[in-house]
Amino acid sequence: MPEPTFLTPQRAPAAAAPAVRHRRLGMLVLSLGVSLIIVDATILGVLMPRIVTDLGLTTSDAEWVTSVYALVFAALLIPFGRAGDLFGRRRLFVLGTAVFAAASVAAALAGGGTALIGARALQGVGASMIMPATLSTLNAVFTGRDRAVAFAFWGSMISGMAALGPLLGGAVATGGGWRWAFGINLPLGALLVAGALWLLPETRRPGSASARREIDWAGGLLSALGLGAVVCGIIEGQTYGWWTPTRTFTVAGFDWPETALSPVPVVLALGALLITALVVVERSRAAAGRPVMLDLELFRIPNFRRGNLASSLINVGELGLLFVLPLFLLGVHGTNPLEISVAILPLAAGAFLSGGFAGRLANRRGAHRVVQIGMVLEVAAVVALGLTVSATTGGLGLAPWMLLYGLGLGLTSAQLTNVSLADVPPEQSGQASGTQSTARQVGAALGIAAIGTVFATSLGHAMADRLATDSALPPDRQAAVAHDLRESAGTYGRDLHAAPGMAAEARAADASLAVATRHAALTTAAILAVGLAVSLRLRPSGDRHREESKR
Repeated sequence: MPEPTFLTPQRAPAAAAPAVRHRRLGMLVLSLGVSLIIVDATILGVLMPRIVTDLGLTTSDAEWVTSVYALVFAALLIPFGRAGDLFGRRRLFVLGTAVFAAASVAAALAGGGTALIGARALQGVGASMIMPATLSTLNAVFTGRDRAVAFAFWGSMISGMAALGPLLGGAVATGGGWRWAFGINLPLGALLVAGALWLLPETRRPGSASARREIDWAGGLLSALGLGAVVCGIIEGQTYGWWTPTRTFTVAGFDWPETALSPVPVVLALGALLITALVVVERSRAAAGRPVMLDLELFRIPNFRRGNLASSLINVGELGLLFVLPLFLLGVHGTNPLEISVAILPLAAGAFLSGGFAGRLANRRGAHRVVQIGMVLEVAAVVALGLTVSATTGGLGLAPWMLLYGLGLGLTSAQLTNVSLADVPPEQSGQASGTQSTARQVGAALGIAAIGTVFATSLGHAMADRLATDSALPPDRQAAVAHDLRESAGTYGRDLHAAPGMAAEARAADASLAVATRHAALTTAAILAVGLAVSLRLRPSGDRHREESKR
């Protein structure tokens, strides 16, 4: 099979080496673009205490600073994936990077909560352009053996940088300059724009000029609003209550009645209704032969359908763990942000290590086999973590299991994307990439919500049980301590350690945090096991079958 040309036209053999070098540099540009937006999705949790103090944010402000990025990001992935097909994927990547860099400067200069929330929302817009543009470019350009290597590199950067985000955030938080975490994106963005214009080819759907004359505006609006509502409901469920309201909710000056149903199920139902309307509209347009925002025929491709489900489940595990483990370490050991981040570092190291040989392994064994091997490692690592964590476990005790988990994640992430998109026609890469990225984001939101709920619920019950047997406090005081520990996500444990005469309660808090972390880890392992079962139904891509038939 002839070697695919990525960044240069076909040349004489003497020019082959520069062409290969340019392809690799272009792949690096795409991967660094994704790394930029992934880091900004995971870095903020560690920085938030400093930001709250410096800007005087309210609790509501802090929650929206954290969630609005993921909300806008997930809502716009499908429309911008389609835009890349029609108007050019390199153009979308360059525009998205510019928007993201400008929004980062606005975040760095923000003087209050409203300005920072707006900047984070604009960052989400830029990120939703970058992600599908990188994936669809890789899918449209790389084939054969080069494809597995390209997606391995892309995936290891995604997984590794997701874990490195808290590490970088810890370093910045320790140094006291949280604004630099945003400001540094300006020079990085400028370099990426220059690299994209120099190295990346422009790809778009054939016949896109005619398709642009009839853009599916209704489909774009329904997908953005529907997915936005679903992700918003998932993110805010823990805050406002999944069914019964747990706090005051105000929208457009109207206070939601405290005795009524929580706004969360209402928002989720609205999202489901809008997505149902999207399906109806897209089927009607497709039947009439008109352009659609989301081609539902893509879901007839088995690997695409199963790969999207598996991607969601994997992100449930990764984001759930990254949410729970720092809370455990902080509550039990009182470690500072940088030390917490270093405890998570083995995950990033494992992802980078396995990403280095995932492509070669995929070429020998098949990308679907690499996904399955990675899933087995992930499940084994999280089960081992859940079975061994205790009140005395520190960062060093977590390191072996986080390394094993990272190795599995590095194998799985890239090659799962490879398998999911391999049988998608290149002209539909943008739509498919946006859908696949949306599956990841929905999984991330679900991971934090579901695993966070298990952690908080287990923490409250375990603390109440231990105080009933180990504490001399009166029952009403025991209930208040258990409530405070749960509501603080475990951080109240440090206050108990510092309080005179509360040694028994502090030990109970440590033991309860270990129980809650164990339950969260085993729940994560069960979800990942479902992902493993789904991955066992993946099959070799058509591209690989064609290559094998030529040998």
